[in-house]
Amino acid sequence: MISGENDQAVKKACIDMEYRLRPKIMKFLLSKLGGDFSGDFSCFHFDVDLKNRWVWISDKTPRNLIEKIRVDFDREINGGSTLFSVA
Repeated sequence: MISGENDQAVKKACIDMEYRLRPKIMKFLLSKLGGDFSGDFSCFHFDVDLKNRWVWISDKTPRNLIEKIRVDFDREINGGSTLFSVA
């Protein structure tokens, strides 16, 4: 959450970030899960830090799915930062 900023500016930043991240995350998920997955991606949840432009896997995502993607998530989505990507 960003406090003290114009609501419209925050809303635009959120929409812009989602449009940039969605294809990248979907491509990543498809490459990691392949045919072992039913195709219902609604169980995946991600948290985003707009200020630092950081994405991590939410603990709302089922643990078995987190384990399948967490090793490569930071490198492929966040560009290899050393921060851990699971909330």
